Amino acid sequence: MNWEDFRHWGRRAADWAADYHAGLRNRPVRAQVAPGAVLSALPDAPPEGAEAMQAIFDDFEQTIMPGMTHWQHPRFFAYFPANAAPVSVLAEYFVSAIAAQCMLWQTSPAATELETRVCDWMRQAIGLSGGFTGVIQDSASSATLCAVLTMRERALDWQGNKAGLSGQPRLRVYCSAEVHTSVDRAIWIAGLGEENLVRIPTQGPTRAMDADALRAAIAADRAAGHLPAGIIACTGGTSAGASDDIAAVMDLAEAEALYTHVDAAWAGSAMICPEFRSLWAGVERADSVVMNPHKWLGAEFDCTTHFLRNPDDLVRTLAIQPEYLKTHGADGVVNYSEWSVPLGRRFRALKLWFLIRAHGLEGLREMIRNHVTWAQDLAARLDATEGFEIVTQPMLSLFSFRHLGGEDLDAHNQDLLNRINDDGRIYLTQTRIDGALVIRFQAGAFTATAEDVAMAYDVITELAAA
Repeated sequence: MNWEDFRHWGRRAADWAADYHAGLRNRPVRAQVAPGAVLSALPDAPPEGAEAMQAIFDDFEQTIMPGMTHWQHPRFFAYFPANAAPVSVLAEYFVSAIAAQCMLWQTSPAATELETRVCDWMRQAIGLSGGFTGVIQDSASSATLCAVLTMRERALDWQGNKAGLSGQPRLRVYCSAEVHTSVDRAIWIAGLGEENLVRIPTQGPTRAMDADALRAAIAADRAAGHLPAGIIACTGGTSAGASDDIAAVMDLAEAEALYTHVDAAWAGSAMICPEFRSLWAGVERADSVVMNPHKWLGAEFDCTTHFLRNPDDLVRTLAIQPEYLKTHGADGVVNYSEWSVPLGRRFRALKLWFLIRAHGLEGLREMIRNHVTWAQDLAARLDATEGFEIVTQPMLSLFSFRHLGGEDLDAHNQDLLNRINDDGRIYLTQTRIDGALVIRFQAGAFTATAEDVAMAYDVITELAAA
């Protein structure tokens, strides 16, 4: 394909995308193919010669699309949203066409300076103080890894990267069992070892870390000769929206001189609404905070905003400056590759800039408030329906429930969930609460309506009755 051919196919791609989204409600949300069906339809060997674009496009529609789960479907109520607002998709189109490598200020000054500006816009939008500075990471997993590496280096007086961990005391990091598994991976990759991730019991309806148990764990580790390094708290845990008492965590962290990271990957988007900020009261005292505009706000994946009270600690942990990466003749510039694990960086700031300008904060607030209200209404309807139990109350737009039927409730609810997802009209996922299997519901699709959420009630109760 040359750029003249691209004119034709670019227009066709735009038409296809608009038609695809217009017809999403007519498609089953989850892919309805058997394992291996797509693989068996693909040739074993690559083509030796060029193939016609029309043939490639036909195979895309006939082979690939039937095997796709539709994350932009308005009745995608599983996991968390991975929204892609149309204006964000358009911005990504431009990013792909420009195809810049934005690792340094000099490799695209506009990309760096726009990132600085939109991160500060997001900081203001979610109510963080001016003491925070932001950077766009690819995902919350990378931001958490950055935080764990920084915890490690601070605890070892910046000698970990140089001397390694051999001969050092065992570094300890504290969190609850409700945090995302990206924390486990960060601990692995940072070389700390899973045994040194200390799980603190939770308590209360918010399933928050028990502050007394946290204090006792830190004291016991110090007495045993271990070296506490940091605490990872969450606002809106993946399973059921668990939220730690951030202020209580910060009290302990400050008393113990520990680095703190707050994972608000999904729920952080809701902080653009001032009425929800009580969920993370005390966050302004954290060292590191992460939230994902690519989840609830509509910035196409990947786009994670990572806020730091002292970015110098992160840069000291990650920066490597060989001669070929130095910027000469431009003082005071920021090179965001020194704030991230990967050297290479996409121009992620553009889609966030397009998104905020095209919708405005008030438009995004209205969407989030609607999702929260609709989820609360659905939970109330299910709670009032015979045979249903709300297991965890709505945390923003996320709650869990189960249907009471049969002797083995876990098997019964897994069967119900399987039938719901095979039906295709909605898509839900499961989790475990205190060992019991439950069904999760989360409203967050960018194009969802009250009617879509109401249909979830109809599908759930219809199939439960069957």
